[in-house]
Amino acid sequence: MILRTSETQHGKDARIRYRGLLTAALRRIAADPQGRLTMDRSELLAGLRCLHIRHSRNESREAAVGDPVHVIFYRTLEPGLVEIVRVLHDRMEPGRHVVAVSDRF
Repeated sequence: MILRTSETQHGKDARIRYRGLLTAALRRIAADPQGRLTMDRSELLAGLRCLHIRHSRNESREAAVGDPVHVIFYRTLEPGLVEIVRVLHDRMEPGRHVVAVSDRF
């Protein structure tokens, strides 16, 4: 949905750039889930952390994205295994969207 919206609003090239940025952010999380640019969000769900994708701009293989607006919420289930819980627009209230997901676990 994120990439479809990006393409609808900004065009195919923007979708490709945003996909590259999301991929770079996911790789950053996989490589260092406790990284210094991540934030502890355990108040929402035990072990939950987040990373705003803007912190991965320099790692994307695509041209720069001007104003990235998504935050990846995740938790480490075991060493080497990271679960992506949600990807939210940075204007969304995580407490309203992450809690609903955590109720299923």
